[in-house]
Amino acid sequence: MIPLALEEIASVVGGVVEGDRSVTVTAPAVLDGREAEPGGLFVAVAGERVDGHCYADQAGRAGAAAVLGSCPTSLPTVVVADVQTALQRLASHVVDRLRDQLTVVGLTGSQGKTSTKDLVAAVLSRVAPTVATVGSLNNELGVPLTMLRTDESTRFLVLEMGARHVGHIANLADLVPPDVAVVLNVGRAHLGKFGSRAAIATAKGELVQGLAPGGTAVLNADDPRVVAMRALTDGPVWTFGLAAHADVRVRDLILDRLARASFVLHTADDSAPVILPVLGAHQALNASAAAAVALAAGIPLHVAATALSTASLSRWRLEWRTLAGGATLLNDSYNAHPESTLAGLDVLAAVQADRRIAVLGEMLELGEDSGAEHRAVGEYAAARADVVVAVGDAARAIAVGAGDSAVTVPDREAAVRWLHSHLAAGDVVLVKASRAARLDEIAAALE
Repeated sequence: MIPLALEEIASVVGGVVEGDRSVTVTAPAVLDGREAEPGGLFVAVAGERVDGHCYADQAGRAGAAAVLGSCPTSLPTVVVADVQTALQRLASHVVDRLRDQLTVVGLTGSQGKTSTKDLVAAVLSRVAPTVATVGSLNNELGVPLTMLRTDESTRFLVLEMGARHVGHIANLADLVPPDVAVVLNVGRAHLGKFGSRAAIATAKGELVQGLAPGGTAVLNADDPRVVAMRALTDGPVWTFGLAAHADVRVRDLILDRLARASFVLHTADDSAPVILPVLGAHQALNASAAAAVALAAGIPLHVAATALSTASLSRWRLEWRTLAGGATLLNDSYNAHPESTLAGLDVLAAVQADRRIAVLGEMLELGEDSGAEHRAVGEYAAARADVVVAVGDAARAIAVGAGDSAVTVPDREAAVRWLHSHLAAGDVVLVKASRAARLDEIAAALE
């Protein structure tokens, strides 16, 4: 973060400084007081269950120099009427000061956002200092927090952008219009919130509509709803995918015994081999998106391919762990919806194993089709796993779909007990569910 005096922060966000007015913030902004750095800014949000202002002392002990909040605290505080709005204004102010040196990449999609963001960041950071979204902090608070991590050395800013309603991405793009807008797909994630795939497509298309003048759209050639977003921009467009007409095309895709993808990326006048260190055939598509971003930013294909071959992903995205006793864990527990669950099951099926066990929990926000979607996942799982463990009452439809392959357990603790008593050397276990199901606790117990 660039150094900012509290007086400047207050002027930008329309606040008032309470306490020592001479303080200068020199480190990033955080929402969690435990994560504060020396010289940093603690953003105190008063939520329904927790009031961040109560943790100002904790942030101070960790090194925070000041607070952005809605009331005075024990630290020097910029007091504002609306903390979220103030945080966004501050983030836009910082990026505006650096805009001449920055290439901003915005990225959205129903699934694969975080993995693709990680791949894009791996490519761009190979050539210049890059700031990218940490994990999946892709909402109205996470995006400005990422923006505030930029400084005079930053050349690329990669922002993952999520949405639960039409208008959310438009608001995020207003904070910092991207130079490159990436749309991965239009799937069923949050279908219960949006109401229809058409509404999801409208929401994702807002990123293309929010491009900076002359900006480039990077679109999935394999998804008709995404390809149709060409009409939303007069600027250049790069497409990626498996389709023969894709500008960056994946060809000659093969998987090794650990389901790691090897393939060749082709453009109209170049090609480059890639060996991904991450799991799943679906990551080849994400890699082609990252390569298209690189080309849009003027980075040669071979540089992108080399960077992709050493990339890594955020935690709990098909993490491979060898367990005591010789079994293997595929920890994909961060989140889930139908498309990502099918992709995880495809990885499970592709991995060399004596027995494959899928531990699956509820997928949230699927609306009125939730029961049918869970049953369909169960049917798919039964074709790719030897045993399907459905965790919790909300996952019973998965067990119905899986039929004779299914084992039902009431909760996470019961799942752990079942696994501890049944796992053997040579088994591979996939753990997958929506974040709220907390199946990461099952993965942690196994590890």
